[in-house]
Formats: sequence, structure tokens, C-alpha cells
Amino acid sequence: MLHATDLLGGEAYDSNGHFVGQITELFIEPADQPNRVARVLLGRGKFLPLIARYDHIAFVAPGVIRLNVEEKDLEHYHPNEAWLAMRKDLLDQQIIDTSGRKVVRVNDIDLAEQRVIGTVELRVTQVDVGLTGAARRLLHGVASPGFVRGLTTKLPTRVIPWEFVNLIEPDPLRRVKLRITHQKLESMHPADLADIMEDLSPHERQSIIASLDEETAAEALAELDKRLTTQIVETLAPQKAADILEEMDPDQAADVIADMTAEKSREVLREMPGEEAREVRELLKFDENSAGGMMNTDFIYVGEAATRDEVVSWIREMDVDLERLDTVFLIDRDAKFSGAVAVGRLLFATPDERMEHLKMEPLLSVAPDADDKEVFQLFDKYNLHSLAVVDSLGRPIGAIEVDDVVTRIRHR
Repeated sequence: MLHATDLLGGEAYDSNGHFVGQITELFIEPADQPNRVARVLLGRGKFLPLIARYDHIAFVAPGVIRLNVEEKDLEHYHPNEAWLAMRKDLLDQQIIDTSGRKVVRVNDIDLAEQRVIGTVELRVTQVDVGLTGAARRLLHGVASPGFVRGLTTKLPTRVIPWEFVNLIEPDPLRRVKLRITHQKLESMHPADLADIMEDLSPHERQSIIASLDEETAAEALAELDKRLTTQIVETLAPQKAADILEEMDPDQAADVIADMTAEKSREVLREMPGEEAREVRELLKFDENSAGGMMNTDFIYVGEAATRDEVVSWIREMDVDLERLDTVFLIDRDAKFSGAVAVGRLLFATPDERMEHLKMEPLLSVAPDADDKEVFQLFDKYNLHSLAVVDSLGRPIGAIEVDDVVTRIRHR
């Protein structure tokens, strides 16, 4: 196996055995082949550098490349933003290990030789993020290759297969040219994605959010520290920010907007659909540390006289986040809060069982101006998963979920 450090700084010779230049860079063309070394940059001192294509390579060994063409057949180098440069874009740069779900720094790049009709193609197989790559880099040109190989065999290896590497490119135009996508990030758990983003610079975080779909971006931002979330959203275009906030729970969106500058918050609210904007504005009226400031206005409530089958059928037709649905709230004929039913009870109820017969005891709720300490005490005392918030007339206007409580306590 070869490594990028074995070749960079080495020498290239043409088909006649004449020295052509020093190997100063290795390029990948992601739009063509995502892991093939497509071009080799050959520096020639005061002369213009040359480019050798992958099909010009006849032989490769540490420190040397031999070509199957003469020097006169090589083209002069012209920069191309669609090429991924190993030395410039990868070595010593941060990347995302989508398998290990963390940010790591590249110390070296492992290359495999693939022989194709008289040529040798170099393929990137994995990136070295451990001590072996660091040692090769540190000792390159200082110690003999044999000594370096002997040393690195004794060190622990940490490598990431190339297919699990996600590059970070803040420039949106170059990101498109390099065909960098974040599909693998979108499949991660939002909490893991948030941990990754916290290890990145502001520009890198912005790059990730800008290229994610709105739903994934919203889920990741909801897991981030509130200060970072506000910083990210404030730098987005108002329409993009609004699209992401629409995917958040209203209480989370309100928390973000409350921390934004007045001008930016007005711009974002103008871009949000009327109903979502109205819900957020209503929540902004409440103190952040009150029950009203913690509640989510997206909650399920049904008439207490409804049967189990009627409720299940209705929920199936609704746009409900099933992963967070654990409680159905009840109202009486006067639209007043009358109880709560755990979804687990619905599973074992008979089809014609009335909801009022399934409700939990005691009947618990809080007013929107109740302070967070009272909310925490109720969740702790009764081991609640959710708690209804009712207005002065006893009508449910929102619900506080246990994850809202945990988040508030964690950030206190």
C-alpha cells in the first residue's frame, strides 16, 4: 500500500527516463471518479508546472512515478476548482467521519494501485487519522523509509474508509463543483450531528446547515446550544431561516427568534407562513422561563366522549410526529381540559372504549404564567411525560414535554 506522503515531494520521469518534475500535488475529480487520482501536478521550479493524467502513469513506488509518455506530451497546469487536492484540501484538514460520528484531522491518505492496460491507477482507499499517519508525515525526508515503516507497524492504526468520509467545504460554489453532499449526515441522529457541528468553526457549521434539507437542519439545530443556534440562524437568508424554523416545534422556533436581533426576527417572521408565524408570536408573549415559554402548541387533544378507534383513526390522518406522541389530552363539552391518556393505554383498550375511561389520575395542568420551578416539580413528583398548559378558562393551549424540561434543566 502506498500513502500520499510517499509520493508528495517525489520525482517523476517520462518514458525516456528523463526527469520531468517534482510531485507537488495529487488531484481527484469527484465528478468523474470519486476515489481515483486523476491528475498529478509536477513542479519544475521557475518553469510552468505540468499535469500528468492518470492514464500517463506506468509505474509507481515511494518517491517516484514513471510515465508512459514523453515530457512534450504533458499539458501545462491550469487551476480547476472541481479538482480535490490532497495536499491542499485533505492533509491536515478536518473531515467528518460519518461512521464514527465525529470530526477528525487527516494525517495521511492511503492509496491502492490498480493496473489497467499498461497503466497504474491510484485509488484512495482510506484516510489515516491516527499516529501512523502523523509519524509518516513527521519523519518524511528525515528518517529512512525502512525505519519509518518499522516504526509505524508498532503504532496503533486509526483509519476511515473513503466512503465514510464527508468533506467540509465552506464555499457553496466549490461545494457544488466538488459534488460534496451531506446525505450521510442527514441519516445521522440529530444529537450526533449537533455534536459534530459543535466541533466545527462558524463557517464550517454554516456550510453544513446550508446544504442540509430543512427538516434535518431543524432537528440538528434543536439539539445545539441555543447560543450557537441563534448565531447560525441569524446568518442565514431570511427565507432559508424561515424554512428551517417552520420545521421546528413552535416553542423551539420561538426560543430561537427571541434571541435574534429585532430586525432579523421581523424579517424571518415575515417569511414564515401565517399560521406558523402566529403561533410563534403568541409564544413570544410568554416569559422564556414560564410554562407558556416552555410549551409546544402542537399537541393532540380530543373529546373525552370519543372512542379509542375514533381517536386512532383520526391520529392516522393527522401530520403527527409519532416518535414524540406519548400522550393524548382530553376536553369536555365546554372545551375545558378534562384529562390525559397515555398512548400505551390506547394500545390495550378495546375499540369502543371511551377516552374518558382511560385517563390518568390525578388531573394535572399548569397556567401559562407558572414558573419553570413549578413545572419541574410536577414532572419530578408524578414522573410525567407531558403536562397540559391551560388558559384562565381551563382550556388547553399547549403541552410541555419531558424533553423540554430536560433541555431547560441542562441549560440552566
